Amino acid sequence: MNSATAVPFSILDLSPVPQGATPAQALRNTLDLAQHAESWGFNRFWVAEHHNMSGIASAATSVVIGYIAAGTHSIRVGAGGVMLPNHAPLVIAEQFGTLESLYPGRIDLGLGRAPGTDQLTARALRRENIASADRFPQDVMELRRYFGELEPGQAVRAVPGAGLHVPLWLLGSSTFSAQLAAALGLPFAFASHFAPADMEAALSLYRSQFKPSDVLQQPYVMLSLNVFAADEDLEAIYLSSSLQQQFLNLIRGRPGQVPPPVTSMEGRWSDAEQHHVHQALRCSVVGSRATVQRGIAAFLERHRPNELLVTGLMYDHVARLHSYEIVAQVRESLQREAALATA
Repeated sequence: MNSATAVPFSILDLSPVPQGATPAQALRNTLDLAQHAESWGFNRFWVAEHHNMSGIASAATSVVIGYIAAGTHSIRVGAGGVMLPNHAPLVIAEQFGTLESLYPGRIDLGLGRAPGTDQLTARALRRENIASADRFPQDVMELRRYFGELEPGQAVRAVPGAGLHVPLWLLGSSTFSAQLAAALGLPFAFASHFAPADMEAALSLYRSQFKPSDVLQQPYVMLSLNVFAADEDLEAIYLSSSLQQQFLNLIRGRPGQVPPPVTSMEGRWSDAEQHHVHQALRCSVVGSRATVQRGIAAFLERHRPNELLVTGLMYDHVARLHSYEIVAQVRESLQREAALATA
């Protein structure tokens, strides 16, 4: 496992749509962030599949990945993730086989078993295939076969896709996908940025039950972390209030576009709602560069991920860029410290 201060940093971006903006603007901002992320040395840039949410523009995830990959040169681009129960495995194999053919060696496919939406929208997506989440392990195996070498007499193949071995990740916010990733010898990413309750249990199960495979000999864990960085602590706290409001609206059943930040959340939530939001978002680091460096270093030291997936839902794109630039500076500082410690 990598040193806690030398792990690669990657980005999860939800293509946020601020209040008053359009999905087209959000997608352009996502590409702009990806281009900056590449120049700042981030390892991966992932987008996620969500549906029927006016504040997230990345529903057509494979299309967005193609847009980002076409506008960048070297950074890995992928899905964090595709919600496999919404799709036939062959369709995803063809989509990501096409992406891998166009941008070889740069495409990741992270797979989740949740619908990424409400039940009504899930029915609209799946039509009659409502129980498909129960087939997740079988669907993952079917997808792996489509990316493998063609077998004699194979009647159904992904074109393109066969033989391309697109890297698969399993994503999760509980222990189910951790156990499946361990059994299949696949890398595992945990959604600690919004569902940290089962993180410790999932990591323990994945690491203890991991079985080496032809793609991975040792466990490989990526953990997500909300980071809001600014020049001053108070400014970062102010920026982070957009995520708090967004999450509050979500648990109230009223998701919408990303609201502008506020100077105080006082009076905007009940005590129970405040507790719920704080518990869900407790894997967050908010503050100036010095504060963020201490927070990230502590998170890495405690949980020992192989890679860190940074996210930060913000209203203002310029502030979002500045936050990730500070995170890149923090990564470089931690890596220098690690190098000096081992010299």
